Amino acid sequence: MQLGGWLAAVLLLAWIARVLRMGEGRITDATTAAGFAEGALAGFRAGRALVGTDGAAALVAGDAGIAVLKRHGARVAVRRLIPPLRLRVAVEGVTVDTGERLFGAVTLFGVTEDEVRALEAGAGRSTVVTLH
Repeated sequence: MQLGGWLAAVLLLAWIARVLRMGEGRITDATTAAGFAEGALAGFRAGRALVGTDGAAALVAGDAGIAVLKRHGARVAVRRLIPPLRLRVAVEGVTVDTGERLFGAVTLFGVTEDEVRALEAGAGRSTVVTLH
């Protein structure tokens, strides 16, 4: 009887978490990363993005700097950085030092320094359209 009640409670909690979309803090691709950045930073228009192979971190170039994203539990935390970025290169990828003690450094697994520098070079460039 107790085992059945316990199993029912676990299944109910799993269903509630699914309905509330809890645990969807994975950064799956560049489009998802851009959506997180635009949703978290006022006035940020996303451009090109780099996503770590583990889905735990990303960088998004925008018209107002670079958004750095990292998974924080079941959510994604986002901060705005202004280039140049402070990087540490390792075998597994690139670590970006945010300069914020509470946010900490962010490691992008499977991303190279050249990819980050190319993204950084394109950040802040907005397209100007002139109408005549």
